[in-house]
Amino acid sequence: MSELQHLHRACFGLSYETAFLVIRIPDARVLRIVFHSLLLTMAFVVLIFLGSVLKVSVVSGFDDATIASGPIDTKVLNLILHDLKEERLLKRDDKVLIMDPSHGLDMDFDESYDFVFAHSFEDAVLADRVLKIKGIVAFPLSIDPSKSNGGFIKRSNYKVVYLRRHGSIFFASRKIGSVNDMVGSSSKRELLQLKTQAKTSALKGLEDVLLEPPRKNFENSKKNLKIKYLPELMGDSLEGYKRRVFVSVGLREENRVAVEWFEHNYPKKSAKFQIHSLLVAPEDSILPRVDVSTWLPNHVKEEEYVVMKAEAGVVEDMMEKGKIHLVDELFLQCNNEWWHTGKRIKSGRAYWECLALYGRLRDEGLAVHQWWD
Repeated sequence: MSELQHLHRACFGLSYETAFLVIRIPDARVLRIVFHSLLLTMAFVVLIFLGSVLKVSVVSGFDDATIASGPIDTKVLNLILHDLKEERLLKRDDKVLIMDPSHGLDMDFDESYDFVFAHSFEDAVLADRVLKIKGIVAFPLSIDPSKSNGGFIKRSNYKVVYLRRHGSIFFASRKIGSVNDMVGSSSKRELLQLKTQAKTSALKGLEDVLLEPPRKNFENSKKNLKIKYLPELMGDSLEGYKRRVFVSVGLREENRVAVEWFEHNYPKKSAKFQIHSLLVAPEDSILPRVDVSTWLPNHVKEEEYVVMKAEAGVVEDMMEKGKIHLVDELFLQCNNEWWHTGKRIKSGRAYWECLALYGRLRDEGLAVHQWWD
């Protein structure tokens, strides 16, 4: 019994000699602060990591990408492309084009790209000719009220699919059909209104007007004149028009020469043109003249592409009657006082009058060239 009591005392004695480590648990609010700080730190690290991964994968994350651009904000471009991929508007195997803001679009009309990134409204309009049906074009909206980028949003063959602010407001639209499929009765004029900025910019590329009347040696020197045609300036294949028409207005021999010249020189590419020759008497003749202003709206429509060669008197009549808008590109024949001979004669207009008419036509937004036989 004494042994059991001794053992019992020994066990209790051990408890007095044992050391205990006591840890004070801090207040719960402190724990929450520490926990949240750790979470924020981890989130920040993860975001940095993901940002570096996305930056690489977005730029080089397409199987077929053409980057034809000068300086661009790569960070903004990455964000936009990432957004579009997140919204399933872009896929890895899409064919992508990033346009050059300084050179526009120097490519064939092939509608082969799934996505085009443009730097302006003007470039977005040009991109239509390389963008597939169901393809997407994206560009920044201008805050300049003089820009007509809002018109692009209203194009009947495009549907808005994306609108975000990344510094500037970026807009993306899906091509749901060709212009030829979507246009209505006044489609061509509506389309031209929507891309006024692009055409205005293109018309600045027209060849310079001759400020002095041509002389005797002009027959040789005019061979060196380089005409800059509207389809080339606009990058237009002319395939989007239901009908293309060339109208020559003049004397029989003048029309023969004009039609022959048109067939051999105008950049028709593979497009077919209908040819019309209208016989008119000379401006100073007593014979009745064909009323071209009446004939034209009865034979061509606003959605058709019209090229015309006509004398100044006919053109002035069309302007007065409000029919000149039916013509897309005009070759202006102005029988001035130096016409043909290279010497001043009494008949014919003063050369400054020809220049004034040329200027008025340019102000109308018409692609006009001086015509020399």
